[in-house]
Amino acid sequence: MSESAFHLHMRLDHVGVITIDVPGEKMNTLKDEFVPQIKAVLDEARSHQDLAGLVLISGKPDNFVAGADISMIASCKTAEEAEALAKQGQDVMAMIAALPFPVVAAIHGACLGGGLELALACDARICSLDDKTRLGLPEVQLGLLPGSGGTQRLPRLIGLQQALPLILTGKQLRAKQALKLGIVDDAVPQSILLETAIARVHKGKGARRELSRRDRLLQGPIARQVLFSLAQRQTHSKTQGNYPAADRILEVVRIGLEQGSSAGHEAEARAFGQLAMTPESAALRSLFFASTALKKESMASVEPQALKQIGVLGGGLMGGGIASVTALKAGLPVRIKDINLNGVNHALQYSWDLLSNKVKRRQLKAAERQQQMARISGGIDYQGFSQRDLVIEAVFEDLALKQQMVSEIESHCQPHTIFASNTSSLPIADIAAHAQRPENIIGLHYFSPVDKMPLVEVIPHANTSAQTLANTVQLARQQGKTAVVVADRPGFYVNRILAPYINEAMHCLQEGEPIEHIDRALVKFGFPVGPLQLLDEVGIDVGSKISPILEQAYGSRFSAPNAANAILADGRKGRKNHKGFYLYQRSRWPGKRKADASIYTLLNIKPQAKQSEAQIAERCVLMMLNEAARCLDAAVIRNARDGDIAAVFGIGFPPFLGGPFRYMDQRGIGDIVKALSSLMQQHGERFTPSEALIAMSEQQTNFYTSAQS
Repeated sequence: MSESAFHLHMRLDHVGVITIDVPGEKMNTLKDEFVPQIKAVLDEARSHQDLAGLVLISGKPDNFVAGADISMIASCKTAEEAEALAKQGQDVMAMIAALPFPVVAAIHGACLGGGLELALACDARICSLDDKTRLGLPEVQLGLLPGSGGTQRLPRLIGLQQALPLILTGKQLRAKQALKLGIVDDAVPQSILLETAIARVHKGKGARRELSRRDRLLQGPIARQVLFSLAQRQTHSKTQGNYPAADRILEVVRIGLEQGSSAGHEAEARAFGQLAMTPESAALRSLFFASTALKKESMASVEPQALKQIGVLGGGLMGGGIASVTALKAGLPVRIKDINLNGVNHALQYSWDLLSNKVKRRQLKAAERQQQMARISGGIDYQGFSQRDLVIEAVFEDLALKQQMVSEIESHCQPHTIFASNTSSLPIADIAAHAQRPENIIGLHYFSPVDKMPLVEVIPHANTSAQTLANTVQLARQQGKTAVVVADRPGFYVNRILAPYINEAMHCLQEGEPIEHIDRALVKFGFPVGPLQLLDEVGIDVGSKISPILEQAYGSRFSAPNAANAILADGRKGRKNHKGFYLYQRSRWPGKRKADASIYTLLNIKPQAKQSEAQIAERCVLMMLNEAARCLDAAVIRNARDGDIAAVFGIGFPPFLGGPFRYMDQRGIGDIVKALSSLMQQHGERFTPSEALIAMSEQQTNFYTSAQS
């Protein structure tokens, strides 16, 4: 019999402390084989005649229970099997909730999903004030809903208005936020967490927390009706109907409130089982497993060395963002160099503003802001650069300038110093062409805004050393990034698949399709923003620099339509100069952003929606899919998994589809080839199906084998 994850220690004051510590695992997760272990430890506790109550605490240093083990769902073949899994979880929680003595959860670190459901089944919850402590029900992000009573207990504990947004978004709360909402009863320093929980046990079982009069009124029939219809509208505007879990959450919470807890639990388990079998949940879970595996994977044949000091060249938006994630997330000292002090100050301001927002939200003390800012310094010369282990260059996209930066770093830094270029399109081999130590040079392509975008492309060139690759990937991970290694080919991977997608949106515009109609089509498909709005955000001028490089490398399928040149010639750069596809005048009535109708005059077109949203989405998305297949065929990415993660994390490819390759597999390669061939007949050779897709269609093969799915 395997070692139990639950250990009881009886104190002299008759309080039993159950420590949760899953053997051999870094994180505590709930598994179905734990059910007899939990029953055994509770029976052992009950055998003590003078038992005053129980405290549940974790034996791990930084997590309470991080959720249920998701791989349990993968082993379920039917909705009934997954429903039985949920019912088993509900039974355990009900058993804890029904105990005749007080049970208190002492929470430190991650308390998520099944972990929070376990805590909700207790009579009280005390959590540590530590920054690692996070509470939430993130199941919706995996296409599921909380299946062990979370949809029923949370609304009853804190009221419908507070609970719905948490379950529908999967938002994670810090200790003070959880205390304010009433999810926890107290938040204390970790040093006194256990004794506070023990003191709470000695207060006895006590009455459950009463909802405020306002929350009780909001649970009433009329107010409840209004709340649910409002939540339904807001949810649909965010999900576009692409995430079935959101609708099921609303339905299950409603059943519990209207028909009682028993009916609610039954509906929850049934919905959990059905959602577990949806393609959306399968895709979202595949992304979760893939990104988890990628973060653990060794990318080089050598172990990374510890990096102690980092340099950044360029104090612009990218340089400021890179310095910020290096200092604030990786916790490493950063020195910024810019050609003038304004640039340095701009970069410092970036981090100051991020930290000030945390101070404002009381997530950080002013003194802690000062401590973190002390890690960042800057100047207009190379003072302080001699000891830098790695320097990230974030200057203009100009080859001669980047080569000059290489030369200067080689003369001012140590022989081991790595030079990482944040280029979006220039070949790394060209940047390293005149280097004395080309083995130290690598690409490190971030996405804007750096503090929010989770992806970074790591680009070794032919002569990059394994040590340089290992150290660079390690830094990216310390910065909180998901690092994908891609080949040193023009456009790398993300921009290469993005360019034809945006170009196709421009073709639709040139044909007279209205701007909002095009963007709405792709948002409905599942992208966070439409392609034209994305171009406004990134900068129309920035996009225009990448297209010619790609066209030169890969041919006419990358040539931008004439409309792109006309828009650029009109001085339109997008949001940054308040002149792009959309209007940026400040209004007293902020609503949906309106398209700038003067573009139609500029392009000499009369806007009229001739194609359906589905047809527009099909054109743009198929251009992206076709190029992704070419990238894999040319080994620009190492495998389909990397291509899916990079597309979802880098450009917001719809997560519920699992990424371009999983989507092509699910839809059928034959169907993709047929659709591309049909569009080629209508719109020209740019839609020619790639050789790789044609071969796969003929051989009836997929990107993922069934074992990987």
